[in-house]
Parts: sequence; structure tokens; C-alpha cells
Amino acid sequence: MQAINIGILGLGTVGSGVLRLLRDHQKKISSITGRQLVVKKVVVHDIEKKRNLDLSGITVTDDVNELINDQDIQIVVEVMGTVKLAKDYIERLLRAGKHIITANKDLIATHGSELAELAGENHCDLFYEASVAGGIPILRTIVSSFAADRIIEVKGIVNGTTNYILTQMNQNNLPFEAALKSAQQLGFAEADPTNDVEGIDAAYKMIILTQFAFGMNVTLDDIKITGIRGIDLKDIKQAAELGYKIKLVGIAKLIDKRISVSVGPVLIPADQPLAAVQNENNAVLVTGAAVGETMFYGPGAGELPTANSVLSDIIAVTKDIVMKTTGSRFNEFSQEGQSAREQDIYYPYYISLKVKDRPGQMLKITKIMSEVNASFHLIIQSELDEENARVVMTTHQISELQLRAILAGIADLEEISVLAAYKILEN
Repeated sequence: MQAINIGILGLGTVGSGVLRLLRDHQKKISSITGRQLVVKKVVVHDIEKKRNLDLSGITVTDDVNELINDQDIQIVVEVMGTVKLAKDYIERLLRAGKHIITANKDLIATHGSELAELAGENHCDLFYEASVAGGIPILRTIVSSFAADRIIEVKGIVNGTTNYILTQMNQNNLPFEAALKSAQQLGFAEADPTNDVEGIDAAYKMIILTQFAFGMNVTLDDIKITGIRGIDLKDIKQAAELGYKIKLVGIAKLIDKRISVSVGPVLIPADQPLAAVQNENNAVLVTGAAVGETMFYGPGAGELPTANSVLSDIIAVTKDIVMKTTGSRFNEFSQEGQSAREQDIYYPYYISLKVKDRPGQMLKITKIMSEVNASFHLIIQSELDEENARVVMTTHQISELQLRAILAGIADLEEISVLAAYKILEN
């Protein structure tokens, strides 16, 4: 049986998982592809580091040029992380005729289009299934299973760290900092969790999902991003009393042929499937004009789930090599798109306020709401401290333009301040 040689850039959690799966399932992979897949070289930062991994028969080096210049290596898996250095390596590898598989969402979200262009010029494959939602095969599913449908909306929980934190806050009554510390101790959160808790990681994934679902290119600047650091246990409890759970949700939605993409805390009805997604797990809901709503659920990270997605890309590239069909884009769907206008994006909202406890305050809030033609659905008042009340209100559907005007109007009041303002997903 002919062999296809593979190189790996990075031997951390995912790289180690790829090596293990390739060895454990070699017989099955060979029967599917008709080729024997062999890891020939691995590039690491520190070749002296002790690794609990069988590397017999594999050259371990810290020189990427050994990979680039090895004409026997056809496929390279990039799982080293970073953006600038990974981009440089991948560009050089593509020019050397290597097919690339990466799990690097930051890189693909920011430079995916130009790398895909370079891959095509060199008749190379560039696949990145593992860049979104870990072990969930969502990208290839959108490309193949929704090819004949018109996708209207993609939304989901695409960051395991924040979902774990919010699960702990909801189930165990932990404040944010304690839940974050627990996530770090279990390895679900980095020492510097900024990208996760501020919603940046989820936004990168929504950029990629938007490209696949709608064929439109968006950047971080096009996405409204709110993280979870400011979520208070009081709002978690209040949402639960109203029949909701708060989750960090990414939403990409077509509105009058324009695209709206956002990442932020959202109140989800407790009986909806997304509300049941716990801890580090992810879920993506795709709504098609023909098929309706479908949900894809699974582990959002981890050694073997992510490695499994990488392996599916390796198998896809191998089949392309055998069939001599390499060089096609992972996602061929492309169309021009514009961002949806604030006045066209409608949701009901949950707004909590700190209000100086004195007569006439609700009149001020009502006046602001009426000035923008917005209406309350529900108002709840409780004691916050000796001098202030906590007022929670939910609205009927209002536009983002109306919401911005409401929040600006409240900001101008001396004795009332906004504690939280979150979208509500309706049944």
C-alpha cells in the first residue's frame, strides 16, 4: 500500500491527539483512503521537553525548514497556535506544495481568504474543520448537507470556557471569579482568559461560520461583541425565575439580505435545546429555509475531539490526493454582503437597572421608553441596598437603534444606571 507522509507543526494537546488517533485507527483509515498515513516529522519549540508519547520512527526537530524542504511530506498539520508565525509557516509550506490542515481559528478568521487564495494558486488543499466547535463537524456539514438549502440563521454556544463558567454560576451559585478559577484549574480556561471571557474567541468562530453559511466575509469590527465578565449572579437568578438561562451565544442572521453578527450574553428559554448545553460542551443551531432548525451538539474542545476533526480533514485531503482533485476551496460559496442596519435588527431585551430609591424614578424610565416608542413586557423591583432599588424590565421586541437610544437616555440620568442589557431569544 502506498504511503502518504505527514508533518505536524506543534505537539501540544491537539498534536498529541492527532498522533494517537492516527496510530490507533491506522487500519480503518487505510481501508477508507487506500493509503497508509505515516507521520514522518514533527516540529516543536523545545526538542528536549519530555513527552508522554511514543515518537519512535518520527523525526522531532525545532527547524521548520526541515518540514518545508522535505519533498516526501505531502500533508502538514498546523496545531501550534499563534497567528503571525503560523501564517508565515503556512504560506511557505503552501508555496512548497504542501497541503495544510489547521485548527487555528484566529488565523483563519483573520487571514483565511488570502491563505485559501494561495492554496488554490499552488493546487493545495487548505482545510480547517477543527477551527470551530472542536469535535462537532459543523463546517463540512454546512458545505455538504446544506448546499441546496438557503441558510437563514446560524447561532450557538461556540466557546466551552464561557459555557463552563456560566454553568457553574447557574448550577452552583458561584460568582464569576470563582467559576473562572475552577475553569482554569480544570484546564478549560487559559491563565490569561481574556479572549474567551470577552467573547473574542467566539467572535472568531462566528466569522468562519458566517463565511460558510452565508458566503460573506465579516471582520471583528463588524461584530457586536459583549463578554461575560460583567454578568452578576443576581441576573442569573432573576433570569431563572423568569424561565431563562443566560448563555454566551453567537448569532449570524440574514435580515433583508443583509447580515447581522453578534456575540454576547443572551437569555434562552429553559425549554430550548441550547439552554440544556452544559459545561465545556458546544452546540450550533442552523436554520435553513427548507429543512428548518437543526442542532449539532458535542465537545467544543479537548485533545481527542479536536484531533478527530483534524483527522477528518486529513482523510479528506488524502482522498483528494488519490483522486487528483486537490486545490479546491474548503468553502466555494461566496457572495457580496452588507451589515444589517440597527433599525432592522429586532429582539426583546432584558434590562436591569440600579435606581436611587425615591418617588418619580419609574416615570423617568417610562418617559425614555415612550420617546423611542418602546414598551415594557414586565417590570420587577427589588431592594439592592439601603439607598437603591434594583429594577429589572423586559421589553417587547425593539430594534438595536431603539435599545441604543434607551441606554443613552438612562446614561444621562444621575440617579439611574444600567447594570445589564441582554437579548432574549423567543420560543
